[in-house]
Amino acid sequence: MVLDPNFQPLPVERINLHSVVDVRYKKHRLDRVAAALFSHFSRSRIQKWIKNGELMVDGNTCHADYRLKGGETLSIDVEQMPEGDWLAQEIPIDVVHEDNDMIVLNKPKDLVVHPGAGNFSGTLLNGLLFKWPQLSLLPRAGIVHRLDKDTSGLMVVAKTLFTYSFLVNQLQTRQVKREYESVVHGRIAKSGFIDEPIGRHPKIRTKMAVVENGRRAITHFRAINYLGDYTHLRLQLETGRTHQIRVHMAHINHPIVGDCTYGRKTSPFNKMREIEKSISCFPRQALHAIALGLRHPNSGISMEWTSKLPGDMTDLLQVLQSGGNGG
Repeated sequence: MVLDPNFQPLPVERINLHSVVDVRYKKHRLDRVAAALFSHFSRSRIQKWIKNGELMVDGNTCHADYRLKGGETLSIDVEQMPEGDWLAQEIPIDVVHEDNDMIVLNKPKDLVVHPGAGNFSGTLLNGLLFKWPQLSLLPRAGIVHRLDKDTSGLMVVAKTLFTYSFLVNQLQTRQVKREYESVVHGRIAKSGFIDEPIGRHPKIRTKMAVVENGRRAITHFRAINYLGDYTHLRLQLETGRTHQIRVHMAHINHPIVGDCTYGRKTSPFNKMREIEKSISCFPRQALHAIALGLRHPNSGISMEWTSKLPGDMTDLLQVLQSGGNGG
């Protein structure tokens, strides 16, 4: 991994955005409403703009804790500057498609997407900045959606602010096609969907869970093959909540193979069947983003990409086929 000592961002442009405050935000704090309305920017950047008077309410500067009435217009007029003190690092990136507007890439397993606590370097974002320095000017370096560290597969990254906003809007209006393949415990129904709200786990704050006051989350699934006591699944996201597929599958008692966070407790190794011993050694959640479809931000043409299952998942399926009962 090589640091780029000559990294310099490109010349700045201006961000000029407006959004009307819905009446449901009456009596809510300015900083929290702004973070919701301009969700493609980080909370720290929103706070900074409010403090500097660059995020205004009906043309007036206000404190972050100002209580809104509803109906106001929030406006941002600011130079587009790098969002974080992120390192540019040479990290291999498997590019599936690239044009002037966006990048589609195939993320490997064991790669964190965005720097955070305990992962300040060596992430996909660091690699993006090395290969495309101009991404430093975009929210989250153009990363429109994330995959968990141990989930592999297709992602899209914007190269311009217009493309970023365009793709974020497509995601929010459920126009982006995101399909996955997975291996889960148990023999699930041939097809169906899960419509259960997801929010922060009430006791374990590092986890997500199906909770009554969570955000609506919908996952569609279809069985590809039954492999003994396991199922090879195709899944499609209608919404995109954190850990959505993993939480939903665990909720219906069909957790993903290898998922240490939401999976089943395993039996003592000496009491396992041979097939269970093989499964217990699988080092990550068996989940791969296999298809991605969206409308191109410039041409408006619908485009779609697919990705082959990685070797560890094909090996897993072969193990299950040799020890299972087939379809």
